[in-house]
Amino acid sequence: MRRQSDFHARLDRHYDELKWLYCELYEGGLNHFYDLCDKMEARQAARPAALKKLDKDREGSPDWYRKNDMAGMMMYTEAFAGTLRGVERKLDYIEESGINYIHLMPLLDSPEGKSDGGYAVSDFTKVRPDLGTMKDLSHLASKCHQRGISLCLDFVMNHTSEEHEWARRARAGEKEYQDMYFFYDDYDIPSQYEKTCPQVFPTTAPGNFTWLPDAEKFVMTTFYPYQWDLNYRNPIVFNAMADNLMNLTNHGVDIIRIDAVPYIWKELGTSCRNLPQVHNIVRMLRMICEIVCPGVLLLGEVVMEPEKVVPYFGTVEKPECHMLYNVTTMATTWHTVATKDVSLLKRQMDIVSSLPKEYVFLNYLRCHDDIGWGLEYSWLKGAEQMEEIPHKKFLNDFFTGRYPGSFARGQLYNDDKASGDARLCGTTASLCGLEKAVKEGTREDVENAIRFDLTLHGYMFTLSGIPVVYSGDEIGQFNDYSYVEDPKKAADSRYLHRGKFHWDAAGLRDEEGTMENLLFHGIRRMESIRSSFSVFSNKADVKTVDSGDISVLHLTRSYGGETLEAFFNFSDSPKTVWVSDSAEYADLLEGGPKRSGSLPLKPYGMLWLLSSTSNKYFS
Repeated sequence: MRRQSDFHARLDRHYDELKWLYCELYEGGLNHFYDLCDKMEARQAARPAALKKLDKDREGSPDWYRKNDMAGMMMYTEAFAGTLRGVERKLDYIEESGINYIHLMPLLDSPEGKSDGGYAVSDFTKVRPDLGTMKDLSHLASKCHQRGISLCLDFVMNHTSEEHEWARRARAGEKEYQDMYFFYDDYDIPSQYEKTCPQVFPTTAPGNFTWLPDAEKFVMTTFYPYQWDLNYRNPIVFNAMADNLMNLTNHGVDIIRIDAVPYIWKELGTSCRNLPQVHNIVRMLRMICEIVCPGVLLLGEVVMEPEKVVPYFGTVEKPECHMLYNVTTMATTWHTVATKDVSLLKRQMDIVSSLPKEYVFLNYLRCHDDIGWGLEYSWLKGAEQMEEIPHKKFLNDFFTGRYPGSFARGQLYNDDKASGDARLCGTTASLCGLEKAVKEGTREDVENAIRFDLTLHGYMFTLSGIPVVYSGDEIGQFNDYSYVEDPKKAADSRYLHRGKFHWDAAGLRDEEGTMENLLFHGIRRMESIRSSFSVFSNKADVKTVDSGDISVLHLTRSYGGETLEAFFNFSDSPKTVWVSDSAEYADLLEGGPKRSGSLPLKPYGMLWLLSSTSNKYFS
């Protein structure tokens, strides 16, 4: 009797549920389901042997990405090293940085000037020519795997560029391709959508539809007029996009970041956000990956409040995404920087810490995008008497340096004069005061700003999940104001923090006493500590403790007989903190023992104090 292949064994395990979900979405779509199965078998057969071996290894160690030795970095290929081959040549630096997970920002073919930073894809099977080729991508992935580095890439599911072949053929009048989008002869149905579907960019891209004069049709464009929403009610769309996803994984991509996942199913009379069909689609993608490429992870981009984010993990029995972004904590961290009040951060830490330990969040201070102030205003109003619109104005004034006494240097994005709403751009170093201190301040100002930068990173490393550093933050890179000189970028202030990586500055990382040296090795040391102590495991119990000071956040982590007492000072004043007088502590950052009782905490400073039942750190 012939042994069943691994592929067919995995397919059999998921077949009934996958077929049921597919036919629930696509009534009468059985032939399309069989087509999907054929596509899966073809992609699995074409999967390189080295990737199949990696799949096997990861299947044997399903918690491989949940360990506390994971540390990530996100970067633009062109800004970091010019091309994919350039990134490959910089893998030594990435390893030196303590990074074993790199997220390359969108690099698939997209039209110059109408790409939204690469999120308007014109060909899902082709790398942007200026960055390299699909062969270069495969080669980079292979070199990463040899070093134990995982590679993450964006998969833009919600829409294509208007220059994608499907869009061009739809525009030319081919009904088969118009059915892959949302095309309408007049504004009757679009006007009904507009009644319930919110606008993403009301200032720069108002409305959810665009009129095409040459086609004499309206097309749905939730984000920008050149990004046409795909119609996932059409099974041909789902099958084609699933095939594109499998193609990327066969080029060695380990983590697929599903962009704008809440938006991918549209239904008249709804908000077209977070609909049940979205979860069915993500669940199907999870099963497709487990069948074809079981070593691959799904990372969901859900930029919403926690109660809408968490459902994208699915359930233990029917999981969806492996990982999600900790968006709310990022925004709340910067709120805390401006207010010097840890109350909201403490509250949200309690919420996140109460979630199942199987949930893996990506934690970050900054990313490629702007900071949106999606804070918990109902709580802020009741507990802190903070009204939403005035508080957003305060935050934006503070971080653009307009508020008296502000140390931050940032710029607004999508400033809506009518609503008073806006988003914020800037690098970590510029927003936490380092840019101003270096250019205008005293030596003490610079020391405080460097300490604050490290403290913010230290807070991120203390959270459960995977910490992700934004490329350039490890050397304190400032805002790049030169973007305004490029007509293709000048209108988009997000390029403020998307500047070229400063390799000359990185060269100073081993020159003692420089800003680059203190930040690079300070962050690297925290990464090393985090990976060395089991108390940083995702399995640890995490709690907040009342520090007795509104500006000091006190967290504890407990696991395997170890307890970490972590303190973070969000103010420019020295503080005194108290730890139990019945324990002995090791100072993980400064080294040596620490006496219990009252301890000094520097302005913008932090402490990592470890106690252990074994006393193995105090010999």
